[in-house]
Amino acid sequence: MVGRRPRLLHTATLLTAGDTHLAEDLVQAALTKLYVAWPAFRRASNPDAYVRRVLVNALIDERRRVWRRREKPMAELPDVAGAADTDGVGDAVQQALRDLPPRMRAAVVFRYFYDLGVAETADALNCSEGNVKSQTARGLERLRAALDSAQPTFLSSQGATR
Repeated sequence: MVGRRPRLLHTATLLTAGDTHLAEDLVQAALTKLYVAWPAFRRASNPDAYVRRVLVNALIDERRRVWRRREKPMAELPDVAGAADTDGVGDAVQQALRDLPPRMRAAVVFRYFYDLGVAETADALNCSEGNVKSQTARGLERLRAALDSAQPTFLSSQGATR
């Protein structure tokens, strides 16, 4: 797990749309859950899929907590940790991902950032393949709309023109 922690943190950072603090919490919660369920994890035919599911479930559990709804977002945090490496994911993409609901964001991240198939993504999200297809289609539509509205800043940061 020590060797896989950076990859888990990267996945969690994408699932939380760049919220590094929440990503750290999710990885810690996922590792704790894996420790408790170690025999089941060892029997899993696909350990990576098992870890992805635990990470998504930790995100869903985190969003359900009552105290989280009482927190107020701030423009600047008093104690800011270093930004996690997002492998070239720009601010506009992170903001667009942040605006998606958590399960839709997870479907888009698994399908298009990690190139998982529909069946693998459905397994990670514990839903049907049809649900994955509709979530990714809606998610991509919302991402396109968000990125089109942020087009001047996004395209200028990418060095592209239309």
